[in-house]
Order: sequence, then structure tokens, then C-alpha cells
Amino acid sequence: MLYGKVTGTVRDARNNQPLANASITTTPATSSVATDAQGNFELTGVPTGRLTIAASKADYRSVTVAVTVESEAAVAVSIVLEKNLSATPPSAPVRPSPADQATVPGPDVLLGWHPAGTDKGDSLRYDVVLYQGTSGTARNLLTNSRDTVVRATQLSYNTTYFWQVTVRNAGGSSVRSPLWSFRTDVQPDNRYLFVRTENGNTDIYSSNETGTTLTRLTTSAFVEANPQLSPNRDRIAYTSNATGQFQLYTMNRDGSDSRQITLQPVDGYFNQGVGYRWSPDGGQLIYSSYNKLYRINRDGTGLTVLATAPAERHFRECDWTGQGNRIVVQTVGVSIYDSEFYLLNADGSNFKQLIGNLPGRLDSPSFSVDGQRIVYTRDVDAFSDGAGRQLNAHIFTQNLDGSGQVDVSSGSSGTANSTKPAGFNDILPHYSPNGAQIIFVQVNNVAQSVPEIFTVDLNGRNRVRLFERATMPDWK
Repeated sequence: MLYGKVTGTVRDARNNQPLANASITTTPATSSVATDAQGNFELTGVPTGRLTIAASKADYRSVTVAVTVESEAAVAVSIVLEKNLSATPPSAPVRPSPADQATVPGPDVLLGWHPAGTDKGDSLRYDVVLYQGTSGTARNLLTNSRDTVVRATQLSYNTTYFWQVTVRNAGGSSVRSPLWSFRTDVQPDNRYLFVRTENGNTDIYSSNETGTTLTRLTTSAFVEANPQLSPNRDRIAYTSNATGQFQLYTMNRDGSDSRQITLQPVDGYFNQGVGYRWSPDGGQLIYSSYNKLYRINRDGTGLTVLATAPAERHFRECDWTGQGNRIVVQTVGVSIYDSEFYLLNADGSNFKQLIGNLPGRLDSPSFSVDGQRIVYTRDVDAFSDGAGRQLNAHIFTQNLDGSGQVDVSSGSSGTANSTKPAGFNDILPHYSPNGAQIIFVQVNNVAQSVPEIFTVDLNGRNRVRLFERATMPDWK
């Protein structure tokens, strides 16, 4: 019988590095050897003819190669082994962002991480779980994704969160990262509240003047609207139709601890949740329900009827000033164009008409900071149709005795940014906290147009847009 020799090298497929202690066997059987520190092996005294060589190593897939051995000749072979991914987990993710135990702004936080080791990034899949506090329920932020970033939204302020990434390779093996944490910063003092509709959901937002601290406060599938911050700035009142009719609710400034406080709905002719206001001290609220004006404690107790509307009329929008402790309230008939304003004392007495029915739609009475004037809107084109549409609603201010009327929307002739554009309505006005400006909504008079929130000086100058796609503003 004639004999030859086989030499070879075994290397790692990932980095072409030599693999020591790989087992080498043959068919037909010759001798079994192991690779040395340089990954080399040698088989001597091998019978000539066809020979199959098998290389194997723990955690690697075995490989066989066929060679032909010739008499008194050496055959060289190179073998490459691939990691057995199904048996070997990937390396745990590293370099979390934000850094572990960092303090970050809320309410949305972008979480990121990096793969470690030699695993190929495009073959890895990630799951991310977020926990609020040490006993909070888990939120699955990401499942079986290639992404190495994910945004955690609607987080609470001044709260510690823990998060963990699970990485899975193509073979199905997985490993978890360390449990990382971060803390959200204290809640920003957002002075603006408004309503925005996104993807069919109408919800309440808060923000600073520049929009950099924009926070979504409600997230349900129902309509949450008409937000108002209490005078002592600790709770937000709003209305929601979660029960089928608009009821009055309060919540913390970060959107937590929502509580329904009314059983009689905030409803009536053209009302649907718009007719309510905080008391000047923040301890109570007034609200309109059909032909009744109610007062209720902020915790939902002490419901009291303050006034009954004139015959065949319902109460609608209202306001309450601490200067003289008076209330202004709108009443409407079966037509929204049949609108009147009334003044009354906070105990319901001395109910008297302030502005009678005028041509065009009349809406949104609200007191000035000193309680001596009111702001409201009226469609100066006196348009009327069955849908309640307005063509040219202007903002007006006047003294309580009817004198000193100012058409704010007409602005000041010759002054830039001072006049309402044609084809738009100015609606839902309120005085600014310092009384020097008015915050309001500008919207095209075509139905379903997108509203925007503006401010304007009391003389109609300096119309400035604050927020796009926003309505029902509150500013404290």
C-alpha cells in the first residue's frame, strides 16, 4: 500500500484567526489529531486515494472537506469554522444613552445602545422593556427590531425609570443587558395649555412659549378638551366625553390622577363641554348644564344651582372674576346666533343682562384681569346658517357699562402684523395673565380648517402665532 501526507490550518470564519485545539478526524479512519496554537495540523502515513477530513470544535459548526492523497506527496488544506450561533449567545449591549443613572428632561426620552463583540449588527434583534420605579409595571417599547434606538413617550416627571435591552442573534440565542436607569427632571412650568387633534385623537397639551417643553397630557380614544389651569396652578380642569356626554374632570399638571367631578353633564345648546370656569381661589368651579348654572367644589362635592336661564334658553360659556366676585355667562336659544351675555354675583343674585342679542354670532365672554372689562367675539358680517358658521368673527373688548368698545381684530391702520386676514375668524379669546395681551384662536372660516393660537396686544397690534394645529388655549 502506498502512503502520503496531509497538512492543514483551521481558522475562525469571523476574523480569520487560527483556532487551536480543533479536533481533526478522517474517513477512512487514520489518526485523530488536534490543531496546535497556530491552528495547524498534520496527518502522516495516510493511504493514497480519496480522504474525507472532518474538523470540529466546541461552539462551532463542524466542517468536512474531501482531498485526494497521492503517493509520497503532501496535500495542504485550509478549513474555516463558523460559530454555532444557536449555541452561543451574542454579547450584551453596551454604551446606553442616556448614560446609566443620568437625569434627563421629560416627558419623552430617546433610548439608545450599541452592540458589543463581533456579532453582526444586521443579524441582531432587540427587545426593550421599561419599568417605572422599582415596582412599576413593564412597558414593552421594542420587540424583535433591528433598531438600536427607541423613544419612550409620556413619561412622568421627577421619576426614576429602569430599562433593559435583550439582544437575540440569528440562531435564536439571546442575552440581556444590565438593568440601566435614568431619572426624568422636574416638571417644567408650562404656562400654556391647548388642544390638538392628531390622527383622529383630540387631546390636551401643555407647553412653554417656544414649544420646547411640549407635553401631551391625555391619551385616551375619547375627546379631552377645554383645559384650564387652576388659579393656584396645582390642577388642570378639562372636559371629556368618555361617559358619552361631556363631564368635568381634573388632573395633575403632568396628566396623572385624572378624576371625574361632575355627574350632571357640561352640555346644552351648542355647549358640549365648553361652559365652565375655575373660581378665583381655585377651590370651586362653575359650569353650565342645559338651563342651569352650577357651582361645585373641586373634589366634586357641594353641587349648588346658582342660576336658571331665561325661558327657552341654555347657559353656555362663562367666567368668574375675583374683582367684585362676579360671573359673566352666555345664554343661547335654539339657534347659536341667538346669544346674550349676563352679569351676576357669585352667589347667583343680581342677574342682569350685559349684552343683548346682536346681528351675527356672539361668543366667549371673559373678564379682564381687573374685572372692569370683558373680551368677547362677534361675527361682524352677521352671517347666519344652520351650522353656526361665522365668516368674519372679530375680538372686541368693552367696559361693563358698554362704553369704551375696541375692535381688537381691526388692529391699527398701517401697523404690520396688526389686522386679521380676510377669510379668517378670531375666536376663543382670553386676557393674558398680566392683562397686556389677548390669547386667541385664528382659523379659516371654511369648515374643518386647521386652527392656530395667536397673541395680540390690546390695541390690536403685534399679532404673533404661538402654536400651530392648536385650539382652546389657556394661559396662566
